[in-house]
Amino acid sequence: MTQTLNKMRLMFRTINPTGSNHSGSVIFLHGSGDTGPNLIEWIRFLLGRDMEFPHIKIIYPTAPLQPYTPLNGQMSNVWFDRRTISIDAFECRKSMAEIYEDIHEMINAEVSAGVPLDRIIIGGFSMGGALALHSGYHLNTDLGGVFACSSFLNHDSIVYESLRNRTTPGTPLPELLMFHGDRDNLVPSEWGKESFDNLVKLGVEGSFNILPNTLHELKKRELLDIQEWILTKLPALDDNDE
Repeated sequence: MTQTLNKMRLMFRTINPTGSNHSGSVIFLHGSGDTGPNLIEWIRFLLGRDMEFPHIKIIYPTAPLQPYTPLNGQMSNVWFDRRTISIDAFECRKSMAEIYEDIHEMINAEVSAGVPLDRIIIGGFSMGGALALHSGYHLNTDLGGVFACSSFLNHDSIVYESLRNRTTPGTPLPELLMFHGDRDNLVPSEWGKESFDNLVKLGVEGSFNILPNTLHELKKRELLDIQEWILTKLPALDDNDE
């Protein structure tokens, strides 16, 4: 199913629950230059089927088409602009603030449909994973979980500022699941591990998993682990979900 958010800014595809009871939602964000439908096809190729659940809806949005500085200003489907692909680069916070509005809209749409915040998970691959980290630890710390694959946060990330300045430092944060290929030559695994360690120091709990012999890519084992983790965070609520 292809839909458009109310502001007519993002298109997204959904994989609806296979059962009759929709009690949880997952927003899965693609990497730079990709689209939601392409991510669905990539997952389908790796798993031999869709990632689907009896009671959980999976939402695959497509990033807006906009100039992207690492491609010399060429138009690309990216969640936000950045100066360069480097952990040392400064975040383009103005660009990121624009996509935050769309994330809020997607989350609010699920809440309006009756899904509680703690039954919504957001995750992504590469740039999509970075945006998922912003979503769960800067925009809304009441979500049910965050996963990030082959992703990192910049050294100056507003996410770290937000966590340091929490008004309720004792309250739990969304659990984090991260994966990173040990042979990733675009986003080195050291960047992902450093980002994870920084988040843990600021109160985030979770796990960081190195994928052996893996480049900047998704793997079947990784997707199966994510699917299992999603079910532990968003279990079926009653017998109608079985």
